[in-house]
Amino acid sequence: MRHYITAPLLAAVCCLSLTACTGSDDGGSPPPGPRTTLRLGQGTDTAGAGGRGTVRITPDTVVYVDRTRTGTPEHGLFAVVTFKAENRAGTPVRTTADDGGFRWKAPDGHTVGAGNGEGARRIAPVGFSEGVPTVGPDTFQVDTVAFDITTAGKGGTLVYRGGDGAVFRWKLPSTSSGPVVAALESALR
Repeated sequence: MRHYITAPLLAAVCCLSLTACTGSDDGGSPPPGPRTTLRLGQGTDTAGAGGRGTVRITPDTVVYVDRTRTGTPEHGLFAVVTFKAENRAGTPVRTTADDGGFRWKAPDGHTVGAGNGEGARRIAPVGFSEGVPTVGPDTFQVDTVAFDITTAGKGGTLVYRGGDGAVFRWKLPSTSSGPVVAALESALR
């Protein structure tokens, strides 16, 4: 008695025995997960508010300033971070940026929420605040998030909690860094 293997079964068996199959993952590194600490400029996909939709959050610049055109910090320093929120879906997605989604964790572990001081709440640099939290279909928006921190808080960790509760972290440099430092500092003064 002969046994014949059909083409679909052969493809499945071959696919299981090979390291990579046509149409499967390209073998690259997996996307960052909630336990991975990212660097400035790295993005991650996260759930929108209420767990609806997906948005990619990418912080790319941090500046530390002791004064802005809107005031001075209560704790000595503002840490202002620019981020891009990108929606690649066909429907609007709301981020958690305005709902306590962003936090700053200082090297000593002290954590504060975005806009934690009167001055930090008023920071909205022209050209860097496009109206997040709702991102339209197939578009992105750039915005800032500001924290009133102590000088010892420089070089902290930016924390973002997505709409499904997953937490993502970015280790930030202790000096102003990123592609738009000069433009952001100018917009803040």
